[in-house]
This record gives sequence, structure tokens and C-alpha cells, in this order.
Amino acid sequence: MDYSMYLFLFLSVIVSGLSVLYINISSKNLKLLLSFSGAFLFAISVLHLIPEIYSSDTANIGAFILIGFFAQILLEFFSEGIEHGHIHIHKHDHAHHAFPYAMMIGLSIHSFLEGMPLASGTESHQSLLTGIILHNIPIAIALMTMLLQSHISKSQAIMWLVVFALITPLGSFTSYAIGANMIGGFSIYFDRIMAVVVGIFLHISTTILFESTENHRFNFIKFVVILMGAAVAFLGS
Repeated sequence: MDYSMYLFLFLSVIVSGLSVLYINISSKNLKLLLSFSGAFLFAISVLHLIPEIYSSDTANIGAFILIGFFAQILLEFFSEGIEHGHIHIHKHDHAHHAFPYAMMIGLSIHSFLEGMPLASGTESHQSLLTGIILHNIPIAIALMTMLLQSHISKSQAIMWLVVFALITPLGSFTSYAIGANMIGGFSIYFDRIMAVVVGIFLHISTTILFESTENHRFNFIKFVVILMGAAVAFLGS
């Protein structure tokens, strides 16, 4: 078991989320970061993850990619699209603090599923880990921004950031425990889990890239950032 992986996953969320307390991260810069991570996710899916799962002997693997793709659509009804930078402010009234529990549940399921194939130790492990870390950085920034603007206390916001930081490692650890106790079908299990995550990645990355151009206007800086994200994934292949 690679404990350093869990540490990187946890700290990347904590550091990026807490940076909101000390650095004014504009929506423009957040969108650039999202564009880079979206391009990277799309590129590693095409260059690494899809070829790997299709080279396996698991039947109907494409169906699991579709399951992941459409599952993400359902999850976004709860997470409200925070996975690709949408920040919805939940204000409170005089009676209570309206914490966005549904959003947190949807985001947690998303992150839990993403962490599950990390336990497989396949050839694409490093690319997948890098992709998830790059993906979680802008999510953590958007989440912390939204929590602070929702008028909950700073300590509560940090607590929920820590909860989010633990979800992806928990998904990986749970998958490791399941795989370690399986008598047969070990590779088939991870192939299917990976395919579901690829479907999630395809939905997230394409949504980010389609939203990266406002009013269908060409933005040179965003285009360069997108190319850089894809290039980093290609050079790492």
C-alpha cells in the first residue's frame, strides 16, 4: 500500500483549499486552472486510461464508461456542478445556517468513486493519481470559496474541507480492502471501476472544456492553457 499517495491526495486538497484564506483567487484564474485540469483529464483518458481498459479481457467495458458518464450527470443534481467550478452561494436566514448538505453528498460520492481505481496499481496509476490531484485542486478552491461565502464559520468551513480531503483516499482504501479480500475476478473488478471513473472524467473534462469559452468567443490564453494541460499528459506518456 502506497501511503505517500494518500498523503498527496489529502494535502493537495488542504493546501489549495486553505489558500483561499490568504490569497484572492479570482474567478478568471480559477477558470484557467479548471481549463488546465480539464484538458489533462481528457488527455490521460484518451492516451492512457481508455486504451488500458479496452486492452483487458473484460466484456462490455464500454457499458461501464457510459454508466460513469451518466452517473456523473445524476451526481451534479446534488453537487450543483462544483466539480467544474460552479459556485452556488447558500445564504442562511435568521433561524439557521443553510449548509449545502446535498452538494457535499454529491461531491463526496464523486470523489469516492474517483479514488477507487487508485488501489489497482496498474500502469496508468501515476497518470490517474496526477489527474485526480489536479482535478481536486480547483474543486477545493471552489468548495472553500463557496463555504466561506455561505456564512458558516471559518472553523466549520475548514472542517468540511478536511472531510472532503479524506474522501478520495477513503475510496482508494475501500477499493484496496475489497480487492485484497476477493478470491476471483480481481482484475475484472478494477477494470470496471476504472471504466466508470473514465466515464466520469469524460463528462467532467468535456464540460469544463465546453464551458471554457464564454459566449463562444475565442480566448487565446485559455486555449494555450488547454494545450498545456494536454501536452503535460502527452509528455508523461
